Amino acid sequence: MSEDLLNLVLQKKKLNKTSLDMEKIQIKSEKLTSFGGIFPIMEKFDRMLSRTIDSTLGLRSKVYGYQYSEIIRSLMCVYFCGGSCVEDVTSHLMEALCLHPHLRTCSADTILRAIRELTTPNLTYRSDSGKSYDFYVAPDLNNLLVNALLATGQLLPDNEYDFDFDHQFIETEKFDAKMTYKKFTGYSPGIATVGDGNTNARFHQEDTLKRIFERLENAGIHINRARMDCGSCSEAIVEMVEKHCRHFYIRANRCASLYDDIFALRGWKTEYINGNEFEICSIIAEKWAGKAYRLVIQRQRSINKELDLWEGEYTYRCILTNDYTSTDRDIVEYYNKRGGAERILDDMNNGFGWNRLPKSFMAENTVFLLLTALIRNFYRHLISDANMKSFGLKCTSRIKTFVFKYVSVPAKWVKTARQHILNIYTSNDAYMMAFKFDFG
Repeated sequence: MSEDLLNLVLQKKKLNKTSLDMEKIQIKSEKLTSFGGIFPIMEKFDRMLSRTIDSTLGLRSKVYGYQYSEIIRSLMCVYFCGGSCVEDVTSHLMEALCLHPHLRTCSADTILRAIRELTTPNLTYRSDSGKSYDFYVAPDLNNLLVNALLATGQLLPDNEYDFDFDHQFIETEKFDAKMTYKKFTGYSPGIATVGDGNTNARFHQEDTLKRIFERLENAGIHINRARMDCGSCSEAIVEMVEKHCRHFYIRANRCASLYDDIFALRGWKTEYINGNEFEICSIIAEKWAGKAYRLVIQRQRSINKELDLWEGEYTYRCILTNDYTSTDRDIVEYYNKRGGAERILDDMNNGFGWNRLPKSFMAENTVFLLLTALIRNFYRHLISDANMKSFGLKCTSRIKTFVFKYVSVPAKWVKTARQHILNIYTSNDAYMMAFKFDFG
């Protein structure tokens, strides 16, 4: 794509029967772009988030240099225009984005420098075995994520929300990536906050969760229900989580002391959940000394009818909770919905660059992960707008579909009556409402 795009006008000349049809081509030099839909998005980002970003991260320059809000907006344009890596903003998109009469777009080098500037020292923990582990906490960027969600109205103060936490694995061969228990090198960020990818998922998770809860509470956000996997099933973590939420639902790990009680249970109730047959029951169990919680147990008969050495013909799964009023089925169905966190990781990998980390070190790559998480949150705000239905988009549409159906539209900036006007060349009348804004 270049600043002067080609406008091809095909004309056929009627020749005699012995002649071949000839086509004439007229080349018209116009400052057109095929990404006309990106300009109102840039405007909306600037109106809603620029002040929040600069007040949270501070001003990067007091004279002419790029502010952090402009840098993050430039990074956003990469993925909103179908790019796959930071360098695309310079290689393919710069000429189109610079057509905007007011908003500046920076180069890939500036984005990468800003990522390095936003890094802070790691937080180091030492395990009982003497090993040292580095955690990258990034308090300012995590505060920015919460502040941005408040600015867009996706979170509202003094409201209660459900909370999911899980460690996800990003396979990479960066300089400081180490072997994980998944048998590949990489990092393991939490969905809400980011830690070292080379530690056990439970190592100092209590501190990580405490920082998350306190950050949300400081912003007036309260947690109603929290869901976590078995990596959070320890006495210290459960005790801390219980202080910051109304109810918790945690996958209980296998405990030899409870096996006799589970096998002796009677009164199993058969339920069909998502087309699968389960038997469900619940008990009050003393998981740790002096602390009793409700244990919801579901078991499923082995399909191949092979007997397990410990569990026999059934496979058992347990959910530890302090919810004593909901039915067993409701608790199992609610917990099963936490699989959405894995879909979020897939979306981040394929749509927002998590599978192409730009730096060689964890601290800088963590900054990139957090910035792209902010961009995805803003995308979720855009795609939830009611006007998007007229473009054939849904709340679950991926960024690639959004680029094809909304962003990819021919456009040209013109100046008339001392105003800049964006001309859109399309037969879709839905753009009239979607692009209704004032450039001032």
